[in-house]
Amino acid sequence: MQGTIDGFSYGLVTPLVAYFMACLGGALGLRCTTRSMLVSHSWRPGWLALGSAAIGSGIWTMHFVAMMGFTVRGTPIHYDKAMTFASLAVAIVMVGVGIFIVGYKGARGTALFTGGTITGLGIASMHYLGMASMSLDGKLEYNTVTVGISVAIAMGAATAALWAAGQVRGFLWSVGASLVMGLAVSGMHYTGMAALSVHLHGTAEPASGESPAALLAPMLIGPLAFLLLAGVVVMFDPLMVMGKPAVAPVEQKPGIPAHTHVRHSANRLRFRPRRTVEHRGSRTPQNR
Repeated sequence: MQGTIDGFSYGLVTPLVAYFMACLGGALGLRCTTRSMLVSHSWRPGWLALGSAAIGSGIWTMHFVAMMGFTVRGTPIHYDKAMTFASLAVAIVMVGVGIFIVGYKGARGTALFTGGTITGLGIASMHYLGMASMSLDGKLEYNTVTVGISVAIAMGAATAALWAAGQVRGFLWSVGASLVMGLAVSGMHYTGMAALSVHLHGTAEPASGESPAALLAPMLIGPLAFLLLAGVVVMFDPLMVMGKPAVAPVEQKPGIPAHTHVRHSANRLRFRPRRTVEHRGSRTPQNR
């Protein structure tokens, strides 16, 4: 028996909140990635790891906020707790691999393509692993072509976002990139949901696993608290807003012309031998 699927049981509330969470995680992650390109190698892994966790937590929270509005008529939906949080780990690890590649190799060429591909596959893997954590009185089936389109959207969005992070053009540039990334991640999610169909078994056996209400508290409180903490770290870092190194080279510091120092040095080298010769010539044995 074909099950009736409703992905918007709460109206536009869950899609809008989910989009906001994706944008928040993307904005923090992209700024951390940009920040990592402006520091020494000793600090770079920390910023890249923070960015990976922010993006992974953002897309994971986005997914399960959107899934709160997902219902199938005729059967309750439960979630396997271990597999649900395993999808979070997959998202952070795979997104981290892509971000570390771009952070160390640069956001261009082969490094950008490889990093964007791995990051996009991480987003898609999180989505479908999260879907696999559902248990209900039925069977989930997917349209292969639509699934492929959703994966392509995730890969394209990740590549574009990492490219934007590598441009290092200031805070507003990354905000715009995060809005696009949030839209693409939400589009990937609902494209993947459009590929889903449910065939109900019609049995009276209850589905096993945690209910959505039991997962609501850790889903919202845990990752959301981390995103807020990461946001505090980002906003109180002065380099996050400027998007450029705070210490300028000596010849580019304000108030010190670049060529003046060179001209004075040349003059000193030019007149020093004359003063030395005249001074030595004026000294006689009677003056000693």
